[in-house]
Amino acid sequence: LPSMQTSGSKPCPCPSFKLREVASMYFTMIAVFLVILVVALQGSAPRGSDFPYKVPLDPQGLLELSWNVSYPEQAVHFQLLIRDLQFGLLFGMSDRGEFENADLAVLWSDGHNSYFGDAWSDAEGQLHMDSQQDYQLLGARRAPEGLYLLFRRAFSTCDPKDYLIEDGTVHLIYGILEKPVHSLQAINISAIHRGLQRVQLLKPNITIPELPSDMKTMEIVAPDVVIPSQETTYWCYMAELPDGFPKHHIIMYEPVITAGNEALVHHMEVFQCAAEFDSFPHYNGPCDSKMKPDRLNYCRHVLAAWAMGAQAFYYPEEAGLAFGGPGSSRYLRLEIHYHNPLVFKGRHDSSGIRLYYTATLRRYDAGIMELGLVYTPVMAIPPGEDAFILTGYCTDKCTQLALPAAGIRIFASQLHTHLAGRKVVTVLSRDGRERQVVNADGHYSPHFQVQGSAGGLSWASPGDELITTCTYNTEDRSRATVGGFGILEEMCVNYVHYYPQTQLELCKSAVDPGYLHRYFNLVNRFNDEEVCTCPQVSIPQQFFSVPWNTFNRDVLKSLYGFAPISMHCNKSSAVRFPVRIASQP
Repeated sequence: LPSMQTSGSKPCPCPSFKLREVASMYFTMIAVFLVILVVALQGSAPRGSDFPYKVPLDPQGLLELSWNVSYPEQAVHFQLLIRDLQFGLLFGMSDRGEFENADLAVLWSDGHNSYFGDAWSDAEGQLHMDSQQDYQLLGARRAPEGLYLLFRRAFSTCDPKDYLIEDGTVHLIYGILEKPVHSLQAINISAIHRGLQRVQLLKPNITIPELPSDMKTMEIVAPDVVIPSQETTYWCYMAELPDGFPKHHIIMYEPVITAGNEALVHHMEVFQCAAEFDSFPHYNGPCDSKMKPDRLNYCRHVLAAWAMGAQAFYYPEEAGLAFGGPGSSRYLRLEIHYHNPLVFKGRHDSSGIRLYYTATLRRYDAGIMELGLVYTPVMAIPPGEDAFILTGYCTDKCTQLALPAAGIRIFASQLHTHLAGRKVVTVLSRDGRERQVVNADGHYSPHFQVQGSAGGLSWASPGDELITTCTYNTEDRSRATVGGFGILEEMCVNYVHYYPQTQLELCKSAVDPGYLHRYFNLVNRFNDEEVCTCPQVSIPQQFFSVPWNTFNRDVLKSLYGFAPISMHCNKSSAVRFPVRIASQP
């Protein structure tokens, strides 16, 4: 089959095309377009090892995407398995999963021949052929299970119509054509079966360490769950380590997914409970149920996290995550996010996470540290904001007191917000200058949270600052969103995994409450509506009563940007290091 040679490797700036040149390119492409339905190659499926990462695109598993990442080529190679090809499909990427302003590879049929090309959609969702063909078709192959389509896409193409593939979440979109179409422009994306899948396309280029001979496994799975017939369910299950379970190191973990449910199990996490409680009640049910015991909210120490498209997670060969032994809770909470948009009924599931652990302790205990904002209502987002920014600080004073002289190495990171979060980034600053990005996700989704390796990050030293910034969208809300634990409240957190473990477990900040009180007094002075600042009125209620005009919004942004901060530099015992109020870095 002819390959589609494109301009993906052309240097910036992008060349300009005259209309006649574009038309010539279009008809040249038509001449060499893949005629798949008529002359598809026969043969076996390509080797799975060539494409190590895999996700089902649709809930029924009719479309399965596999890919590999070539950092030398700065490109992603895709393999798309179409189990029941009708008259074509759309596959592509967009900012948050929209079909407007999307970057697409399109396969379509007029009933006689089938064509493949690089396209884009405008703000109204109308499709256009791209003048620069950057989805490079590499081949197609028929197999008993369906049609395999192979194509390539560079990370960056210097095409303003193309999506920039970068670290973090990528919103993949797909659409299935159920009727023949005579041209690309005739495709009506609002009338086709379509959907969204979130993945981390760019995987860190890490070496898998050798595993010890005495390694054992433990499966933390929720037994025989009947997946509720609703689109979104968070399921909680309590597990318990054996009595007298000694200290071990977790050195690897991987998902355990019930066959047939690969498209429904969206992400999973295992949390260890607080050691201060002697026991936790057993529970196996929805996390938002009124029947769920409140004590389960004290199971928040992350041991493992997996999201769709992720492979096994390996700890560095010199470190492991300790669990078991004195001072460690025997109780674990498994949380599974089921995504069931087709509302399947009666589907049974026993998925979870398999832990690999060893009694031969490695040189270092790994630690988990929380960076970002304290869970407090003093940090709030006005309603109707498209990109409101809040920043949390782990200051130089805290790291100077809490980190060892040789520093710590951060090897993995998990970003976290609630429903309004859109972007999250943590940077390491030294001597007032940004030195390194610890983790960044410019297309962050609260529905896709995965613990990722922070490949190549150097040591964080005493006196360094770790600054976490979150961007929120509250355009669909009518009142302020305050910080807190509730799903309609907000968080800004980065759980960083590091070694050697220190006493520092939480390094976060919030605006000084005294300055927030001044803000409410200022609002009272300059607005006709009164905001009650009485002691008996809670901070959320004060925020809810603010009239959100431009002045009040701008002053709040300035307050968060320049007011002193209250530092929480906490040990694992919840005792604070002696750091309190600080100026913003």
